[in-house]
Amino acid sequence: MKDKKNLTYMDTVHRDGRIWNISMMVILLMFPLAVWLIFGEGPDWQGVGLGLLATAPMYWAVGAVEVITFIPMLGAGGSYLSFVTGNISNLKLPCAINALENAKADPKSEEGEIVSTIAIAVSSIVTIVILAIGVCLILPLEPVLSSPALKPAFDQMLPALFGALGVALVSKNWKIAIAPVALMLILFIFVPALDSGMVGIMVPVGVLFTIAVSRFMYKKGML
Repeated sequence: MKDKKNLTYMDTVHRDGRIWNISMMVILLMFPLAVWLIFGEGPDWQGVGLGLLATAPMYWAVGAVEVITFIPMLGAGGSYLSFVTGNISNLKLPCAINALENAKADPKSEEGEIVSTIAIAVSSIVTIVILAIGVCLILPLEPVLSSPALKPAFDQMLPALFGALGVALVSKNWKIAIAPVALMLILFIFVPALDSGMVGIMVPVGVLFTIAVSRFMYKKGML
């Protein structure tokens, strides 16, 4: 075991990341446990089993693929933060990529690791602050937010965010981008069952498909 004085930055990231992730898991489980102990209302184990049987295989698969696909882009510190705070594909990943682009940092370098971690930490803090403000102002602003005039704008927030990031990334590797963009367009146009709820599954699928196509194009001398 390394002496504390000899620990590198990455050693401390992994040490603290494990501690905080395990701590958060325990904290999240404390509420249902407290309800169970205080009110004597335990879970319906048959219902829990049936629910897990239907959903667990999908989430375990997606979770395993996300670890492989997201960590190289988020870095170790950013991954520990993201997997605790959530909303990775919609918020944390775009923030990390944008920060790395602006800083011109290599995601695999220690500089990129620090930039990504800071970006994700700041996005998490901003999200909490905005949520707190939103909770306080939800009733006064409810008539404005539910106005039909603003609905089209709210519907385009995520497309605008990913569109801006997509243009920057696609312009650098347009040959690689053709295959995954075409695949997703075909799937979402001709398979009606796919909707916004399937994004968590389709992102890893798109990443694996892109890697396979890129490798094929590289072997053929097209890249």
